[in-house]
Amino acid sequence: MNPVYPNAPLQGEAVPLQGGPYPTYPGQFHGPTAAGGQHNFVLQSEPPRDHIIWSIFCFFYSNPFCLGLAALVFSIKSRDRKMVGDLEGARHYGSTARCLNIAATIIVCITALIVIIVVAVVASQVSYTYGTGYQGK
Repeated sequence: MNPVYPNAPLQGEAVPLQGGPYPTYPGQFHGPTAAGGQHNFVLQSEPPRDHIIWSIFCFFYSNPFCLGLAALVFSIKSRDRKMVGDLEGARHYGSTARCLNIAATIIVCITALIVIIVVAVVASQVSYTYGTGYQGK
């Protein structure tokens, strides 16, 4: 824990406990392998995703109920948090942006599907009414 910045993210660093003639790689055991030996792990997590490209597409092409705009705002907040070093905040904002993008995409897909079905039904009714199938007076 950093006493100056208590909410700052923790930074992992590799410090081998014993030197050896063999090269070591991230995530590999370091040190002796006998029982009771100490091992040093280097955990490297991938940086949180901000989904900025998806948010831009949702903002310009599918913006129902301003969900695309909200997703873009949260994506930008996530990118800002990542640049500052607050990975947990960036992960939270990125997750919110992803959920908003999913909601916007689903709403637009369902709306497009309904429009296609309605146009097909209306076209078939018009074709039946004014085509050869009409037997009126």
